[in-house]
Amino acid sequence: MSAGHNLKAPTTGSAGARHRKSLIWALGLTSTYLLVEVIGAVVTGSLALLADAAHMLTDVGGLALALFAIWFASRPASPAKTYGFLRAEVLAALANAVVLLLLAAYILYEAYRRLFEPPEVLSTPMLVVAIIGLAVNLASMRMLAAGSEESLNLRGAYFEVLADMLGSVGVIISALVIMFTGWTLADPIVGAAIGIFIVPRTWALLSQSVNILLEGTPVGMDLSKLNAGLRRIAGVVDVHDTHVWTITSGYDAMSCHLIVADGVDEQEILVAARELLHQSFGIDHVTIQIETSAINGNENRSQI
Repeated sequence: MSAGHNLKAPTTGSAGARHRKSLIWALGLTSTYLLVEVIGAVVTGSLALLADAAHMLTDVGGLALALFAIWFASRPASPAKTYGFLRAEVLAALANAVVLLLLAAYILYEAYRRLFEPPEVLSTPMLVVAIIGLAVNLASMRMLAAGSEESLNLRGAYFEVLADMLGSVGVIISALVIMFTGWTLADPIVGAAIGIFIVPRTWALLSQSVNILLEGTPVGMDLSKLNAGLRRIAGVVDVHDTHVWTITSGYDAMSCHLIVADGVDEQEILVAARELLHQSFGIDHVTIQIETSAINGNENRSQI
């Protein structure tokens, strides 16, 4: 006879939810600057500012999507959604990654086109607006930095702002070069550099999001060490069918079967296993099935 034991520690919400206020402030700042940049583009007739405003619009959309995902993920679990809606944050991170990759592709295309058709650039107003944009983006990045270390959703939002901060730096450099040298090719060259910078970081975000959605083993988790630790618990004969996956950023789950010696105290083994998983691997949502050596026999089982 086997017994299933679900050991679930109380949670305090997703990592993204803990940094919700920072996201709200960043969204407010970014939205305000978007309006300033659009007005500046219309007043000056600057195509570069208008293009950067379009870039900023994707940032506002990304931040709003991340905030919506946090709100949606906070909805309570139900019999139909036993984990609640925590995966909404991962879906938002995936959506942000796709948008950023498309944006990078557009930037590279536009940079290539402008090498042959450099547009007229009004450097002075472009410089003023870009400096304001740089300050806004740096402030937003500071607000999101801590959360980006814990939540894929906030990391996607952080990369959105980072990309736009680099855009502001690029506009400033282009404006200064054009202002003092008249060399208009500076604009597409800087734009291409920004596009290239975005790609590898966004690809990493995309890969992590897909890994979570496929319930892959969390990055940095060594299953061989985890199984070895469980086998060292007194009374444990073997471990099999071990699975570790991520529900959302900062919330990992694990399940396994423990084969134990006959006559041991199963509750003591479960307490020891839970303590090991919490202290050594940071996993608190644990489901363990206990099997005795006698009933397990010599069955062929998948060993992980």
